[in-house]
Amino acid sequence: MTNRHRVLFLCTGNSCRSQMAEGWLRHLAGDRFESLSAGAKPAGYVHPLAVQVMREAGVDISQQVSKHIREFLPPEGTPPDLIISVCGNAEKECPLFPARVERWHWPFEDPFHAAGSDEQRLAEFRRVRDEIKAKIESGQERLAYLLEWSNS
Repeated sequence: MTNRHRVLFLCTGNSCRSQMAEGWLRHLAGDRFESLSAGAKPAGYVHPLAVQVMREAGVDISQQVSKHIREFLPPEGTPPDLIISVCGNAEKECPLFPARVERWHWPFEDPFHAAGSDEQRLAEFRRVRDEIKAKIESGQERLAYLLEWSNS
């Protein structure tokens, strides 16, 4: 596919949820979409527990990097076709994009703030990982349809 639709997952730190979502869409949708992620205030790293739980599910996000939303704003960057914010802060802080950019909000709890033992924290990362996967699996066809329709 030569002209893939660009989907950008946005959260505050771009270290956990948006990174997992980027990995899941790439893994589940193959070349149907260009999967991207960014943060309003990027942490500068991908959280090691996000990398670990995604690896457990067969998805390697270890080479992904934390990016700032500015990288996708004109004139420096190319805007995505769709922005999916995965937290309330990012939805509020998302800058203005050209009118043709579709925006959705899929809120997920931030596993970064999980408390407890190492195993309890891992369990929280796994729970959020699985919620993100389920949302992407259920939303792929709608996503493809809306993006195709908006470009026709």
